[in-house]
Amino acid sequence: MHSSLVRIQNAFGFFTTVAFVVAALIAGTDFLAPRTPSVGVLKPTNVQVVRGRPHYYSSKKEEYAIIRFSLDADLSSLFTWNTKQLFVYVTAEWPAASASSGSGANATNQAVIWDSIITSPSADHLANLGPIAKKKLIRSAKGKSIDPSRGILSLKNQRPKYQITHPSGKIAEREDVVLRLHYNVQPWVGLLTWNRDADIGRWKTLRDNVSKKFSFPAVKKKE
Repeated sequence: MHSSLVRIQNAFGFFTTVAFVVAALIAGTDFLAPRTPSVGVLKPTNVQVVRGRPHYYSSKKEEYAIIRFSLDADLSSLFTWNTKQLFVYVTAEWPAASASSGSGANATNQAVIWDSIITSPSADHLANLGPIAKKKLIRSAKGKSIDPSRGILSLKNQRPKYQITHPSGKIAEREDVVLRLHYNVQPWVGLLTWNRDADIGRWKTLRDNVSKKFSFPAVKKKE
């Protein structure tokens, strides 16, 4: 006869095996659900470069860019019954200057200007919101496992959350700048997935997520 300890170990081992198999099946269902995100509009609406202290803790004055933008996107297909939340962010990207200018060896400069976390109805209780806003959010999605309105973004002349700086302290009059929309799907069970450059089965790449090229203007004196 096995001892009580051996029986407990066997029962626990069987439980973890079953839990792992069930989790793998749940994660596998993500590949069966189509992902067809799309972008209608992504464009800068107002771009300024100011010389000053971009943050309250900045020790010196430097040039920084403020980019307002408009965005219309439909990411609702990324929400399935296994989606916990969706992390969406917009970056500004521009080519690095030549190595002779001493700006470094990076091929592309990239900085986040705006981001947002969109929770699924089943994860609204985890949202980092105030009590009143959270109560309204939970009430609006009560009884819904998938909310078709989640992931539909319509931003007009949106203010950036973050200002852009550069290690050199110079950012004015840079050319070939673009805005790019990114997303990261965080499931309840499974791997984190980002937008990809190629289609994978029913998962379609996020197209038209890059704006037309523009330039940073000359420095505007801060009032």
